[in-house]
Amino acid sequence: MAGKKEKVRDMFNGIAGRYDFLNHFLSAGIDKVWRRKLVRMAEESSPEFILDVATGTGDLAIALARIKPLRITGLDIAVNMLEIAAKKVKNLNLDPIINFVPGDSEQLPFEDNSFDLVTVAFGVRNFEDLDKGLSEMLRVLSPGGKVLILEFSTVTSFPLNYLYKFYSRFVLPILGRLISGHKSAYTYLPESVKAFPWGKSFLEHLGKVGFIKSSQLRLSGGIATIYSGIKK
Repeated sequence: MAGKKEKVRDMFNGIAGRYDFLNHFLSAGIDKVWRRKLVRMAEESSPEFILDVATGTGDLAIALARIKPLRITGLDIAVNMLEIAAKKVKNLNLDPIINFVPGDSEQLPFEDNSFDLVTVAFGVRNFEDLDKGLSEMLRVLSPGGKVLILEFSTVTSFPLNYLYKFYSRFVLPILGRLISGHKSAYTYLPESVKAFPWGKSFLEHLGKVGFIKSSQLRLSGGIATIYSGIKK
């Protein structure tokens, strides 16, 4: 039986062609606002070398080019997603500074202390071993380097929590299935969000693997959160 890692890879390879449209359509474009917020936070430390883990079709890597680092490397386990990312980067003439490599987020193919900033957008909840993935990010960061992680959260405030639960449980899976043609991809999304250790629990995971000064910034009523941490 295939493990979570293989299932995630196959799922994202299967929906790669419709992934960008669905992301922006199903979130009413607010995912772009969240990414811009992360980029502004990244800009504060003026990173020169950036690793974007679970880069998907490269949206965050492309957005990070605005802060003019020397190099951005995007990594993902789904090669079909990376093919789309590479085409987008080439069309934007960003290929001199952005490159993509296939790889496992829990076994990063980079040397220790290689990056000033590691980012992830909507990818850590897909890790098979969360602490191993976070430990790998810590390993490849230079001392003083930062991690910024954008991820969905569990909404707790009334009445947004009821509206969000209804949307994610009924509307999102139906629309996602109709548009992507994939039976389970957009059923997996709310299930993975529900299982994810968000908020203080996730900050504990960051501290457990060795990050310091961990913090969180909740966005859009708690629908998403940006987590940050520093390597000693």
